[in-house]
Amino acid sequence: MSETDQTAVTQPKTHARGPIRRWIATHPTIWEFILFNVLSNISTIARFVVTWIGTAVFVAAFGLTTPFHFLIFNYPESGNGLGGFLTFLIAEVLAQVVNFFVQMKWVFKSDSSFRDAAWKYAILAVVIVVVNLVLPGYVTALCQGWGMNAGIAGTIASVVNTVLAVVVSYPILKFWIMPRNK
Repeated sequence: MSETDQTAVTQPKTHARGPIRRWIATHPTIWEFILFNVLSNISTIARFVVTWIGTAVFVAAFGLTTPFHFLIFNYPESGNGLGGFLTFLIAEVLAQVVNFFVQMKWVFKSDSSFRDAAWKYAILAVVIVVVNLVLPGYVTALCQGWGMNAGIAGTIASVVNTVLAVVVSYPILKFWIMPRNK
């Protein structure tokens, strides 16, 4: 083997990596945050699909539109009643289960045990769901009090919910629920 061939074997080809892979290697935390946000859409898609199916089954097929009120949940007949609540509940639970596995395995590549991570994630998910149910009403009322129309106020409420969920959940997932131990 010539000296040139030996050098090629012993030294890695750093130039063989593409610019995107080099950027990811030099910015792993930023890449992880991007993955966190992009791959969260998998659970969003699951939520939409289950919502469409649940509405078709519980509301359209079974006609479960009796008004439903429990604690903070208020589903009048115009909100699809009991069928709307069941659809929301099943869609949200499934979306959170999907998100748990996506974040744990693909984003954080966590080696935490399922048992240790699952109960913590369940607490976080419940808190985020409750905040996402309660906060928009206050943000919308505040924005409308400042003279904004309902469409803009609703959009701002959605943005606030989304930003708050990301700002709270990313560090909690990374450092408490799904840390990389090894």
